Amino acid sequence: MADTAIPGTKIALLTTNGVEQPELTDPIAAIDQAGGTAVVVSPEEGQIQAMKSDWEHADHFDVDVHLPSADADDYAGLVLPGGTLNADTLRTDEHAQRFVKAFFEAGKPVAAICHGPWILTEIGVLPGRTVTSYASLKTDLVNAGAEWIDESAVISNGLVTSRNPGDLEDFNRAFLSLVAG
Repeated sequence: MADTAIPGTKIALLTTNGVEQPELTDPIAAIDQAGGTAVVVSPEEGQIQAMKSDWEHADHFDVDVHLPSADADDYAGLVLPGGTLNADTLRTDEHAQRFVKAFFEAGKPVAAICHGPWILTEIGVLPGRTVTSYASLKTDLVNAGAEWIDESAVISNGLVTSRNPGDLEDFNRAFLSLVAG
């Protein structure tokens, strides 16, 4: 689609072990199809272990950039895939918090799906924003200042959020439209 073309644009995907595999692979495919470059950023070096529904090991994925050396200035946007273990680990990682906050401070598009928005509760960017997520995060997101609604993809002040892998088509389209716009 012309409205989501992002030729030559680098997008960071911040993730670690326990990422929900389609929430990593589908955005990567969408970024590639739109002409962009997806870059896997992680506190792990080498590879990360993806999961299928938090219970079954899925594939391993190469890490492109080690998080401590990642710089938000190098990317046009950020994707935060879900997976309970992935999101819970990243939300307490100080490097991850600084990296994510830098995208908000620079006004760059951020997209978080399923449990991915959990880190946003730690960095003070939710007041005044409307979001969605996996249902179990609702209370945490509301307590951090967000308005929570149950929709497939919500865009609010440069932030795209979605509920689960079933929302990936809407999630990817909304995020790529922000990056392209």
